[in-house]
Amino acid sequence: MLDILCVGDAVLDIFLQIPEDSPHFDLNQDKTKLLIDYGYKIHVDDYVKEIGGNACNAAVGISRLNKKAGLCAEIGNDEFSNFILNKLKLENINTAFVSQTPNKKTSFSVSLSFKGERTLLVEHVDRDHNFDIENSSARFVYLSSLGDKWQDAYQNTLDFVKNTKSKLAFNPGTLQLDEKTRLVMEIIEKSDYLFLNKQEAEKLLFGKDKDLPNEKSDIKKLLFGLKSLGAKNIIITDSDNGSYVFDESDNYYHLEILKVKVIEKTGAGDGYNAGFIAAILNGKSITGAMLWGTVNSASVIQKIGAQQGLLTLTELEERLSFSGNLKAETI
Repeated sequence: MLDILCVGDAVLDIFLQIPEDSPHFDLNQDKTKLLIDYGYKIHVDDYVKEIGGNACNAAVGISRLNKKAGLCAEIGNDEFSNFILNKLKLENINTAFVSQTPNKKTSFSVSLSFKGERTLLVEHVDRDHNFDIENSSARFVYLSSLGDKWQDAYQNTLDFVKNTKSKLAFNPGTLQLDEKTRLVMEIIEKSDYLFLNKQEAEKLLFGKDKDLPNEKSDIKKLLFGLKSLGAKNIIITDSDNGSYVFDESDNYYHLEILKVKVIEKTGAGDGYNAGFIAAILNGKSITGAMLWGTVNSASVIQKIGAQQGLLTLTELEERLSFSGNLKAETI
């Protein structure tokens, strides 16, 4: 039996690190636009080619923390897909539910990382997402974002959870939050753990990003509203403001971030979710899971890309021993 089956996308990500003092890159005055000199050959400090996608990142993160992880995803049938499969096997991910679509390319992205932020160039290949996980066996299912035609995959995952004793962790994508269909709401109601960032949480509850103040009283109202949708445990990450949880025993918690030098923020949320779930699979408390997620996420943003900084269990335990007074507080 798998500890967790992660359902979602697997893609190829290429990360380009642009020097902060590059004469050919700049930001406009209010830092809303990236300015690039036209027609120049531009030097990069470093590049990384790795596999990605929310579900894929979570599977790798949980596998590195010594849990048996599988991935359910649809990829193309090209040299990129072979790279993905080989990397998954190196990460000890069960690929029995990864399917290759004949005559289709693999989705990929190129990330331009400059001064700690990223600009993404994305090619997203349409998929049918004809996932069938009926014959799988897992303690947990982690359902993440998918592109168009996501409905059947989501319905199959919901049916699987209903027919088994698997716990469900749900991290919906932008498309699902925008459409907010009956199916999405039913999955939320069935979820044991609902993972959202603050902007996603506001969109789900209010239909748009309300940019609520970061006062803890306002976050508590947001958590309470989300809990009324039926999920047992609500987890909200809020960038530099840390993470918040409203658990199934009606306890509210907040944990600050671990302050580190930020290289690039891709995959910070996936790293947090992977650490959190791995902690739960290891029998840790909710506050212990928040700490695992925070430490794992802090490691991710010190590296280029979403997976280079994902910790092994030994590395995580070492970081925890140096985390000082970092501890979740009741709010």
